[in-house]
Amino acid sequence: MRKWLLGPVIGAALVGAGLTFTAFAVTTNGNASEKRAQTFKQLELFAEIVAKAQANYVTEFDESEAIEAAINGMLASLDPHSSYLDPEDFKDMQAQTSGEYGGLGIEVTAQDGFVKVVSPMDGTPAYRAGIKSGDFLTAIDGKSIVGLPLNDAVKQMRGDVNSAISITVVRENVEPFDVSLTREVIRPEVVKQKMIGDVGYVRVTTFNEQTVKALDRALEATRKGPLKGLVLDLRDNPGGLLEASIEVTSRFVNGGEVVSTRGRHDTDSKRYNAVRANRYPNVPIVVLVNGGSASAAEIVAGALKDRERAVIMGVTSFGKGSVQTVLPLGPNKGAMRLTTSRYYTPSGKSIQGSGIEPDVEVAQVRLSEKDIADLKTRAARYSESALPHALENDQGAERKPPHVPADMPPAEYKGEDYQLDQAVALIQAGKAVPEPQTTAAAPAPAPVTP
Repeated sequence: MRKWLLGPVIGAALVGAGLTFTAFAVTTNGNASEKRAQTFKQLELFAEIVAKAQANYVTEFDESEAIEAAINGMLASLDPHSSYLDPEDFKDMQAQTSGEYGGLGIEVTAQDGFVKVVSPMDGTPAYRAGIKSGDFLTAIDGKSIVGLPLNDAVKQMRGDVNSAISITVVRENVEPFDVSLTREVIRPEVVKQKMIGDVGYVRVTTFNEQTVKALDRALEATRKGPLKGLVLDLRDNPGGLLEASIEVTSRFVNGGEVVSTRGRHDTDSKRYNAVRANRYPNVPIVVLVNGGSASAAEIVAGALKDRERAVIMGVTSFGKGSVQTVLPLGPNKGAMRLTTSRYYTPSGKSIQGSGIEPDVEVAQVRLSEKDIADLKTRAARYSESALPHALENDQGAERKPPHVPADMPPAEYKGEDYQLDQAVALIQAGKAVPEPQTTAAAPAPAPVTP
């Protein structure tokens, strides 16, 4: 089955109640038959509540929608990334990973009843409209979506190609404003490449079925002239396919472990090694990350850091250290996206909630002491650990609190991309050499007995 490392995105809906609850009853500790009997009692209670609500509620309501909402709430209580995909959503997900789909080109998640932007995809309607990571979307075509299930909000953002849509955006320290967009077929440019003098620059925007081939073409283009180093830009990359992250890492290391996954059972544990496809055996590499770098992007950054193959620069990444498996539910029933394992970097470290801390901390914008104070007092921060029901880090690692960055643009800075400028400067100065990893590998967590 395909393993997914998508960052928080794509709406949730429902999953067959009998399948999910029965599986829970069979695999829970204790007497299986007693647990199963208790589960059936709970399902009978649920059916009775639905019937009484339908008979006595002040107005008639759609029973199917009510059941969807109930099951959706159950799945959302597990973690932010487990969800049901109805047949239409399942088809859209398959199209998304194939590299072409319809929509606005925006990755979103749910937070405190709001739809929150993880990142807009380069070159898409959302990107061109100026929507930013951390924005909250509160209304579509003037109708509030606050409190609406994420899946329903996402469906409203979809529509016919060339159709218009208006989205109300709430941004910190800015009055709410409306953004007009036109839906279109999204063909994200998954890899971008250019030369900055004798330094190659490659930006990977997502990890789908097109990423590896596009990356290979980009890397070949950088080899046409003198090459002093390479900047691999994973900023605002929300993730994607596990297989793609392994293939991408393989372009920069010569074999060895990329990532390991550990699930509920011993048989679920697996180590993934790089394929022998090293393109840059001796070229210094700087990897750029930020708070929008999630999942598969963090696997690549974590592997290159632990393998002492690249210097990680930027600010702490999103912190999504879990893997989702897509489980088809049968003809015309859609699929279930379920968190089935955690992943660990080659040193055995979990980055769940804590994120990947850069070797060289560089902020993209200049922050004042007041900005830092505001970040410290804000109730919800932009990271995996801030999401409702996020998995805990099983090794006790915590995300560092907001602080004054070690490096940030000086007041007189007139450039367009300070982090990229600093990455290029590090390579030009001959300092893009990772420090040896001195910390011992973290112990493997004890398996959970079903």
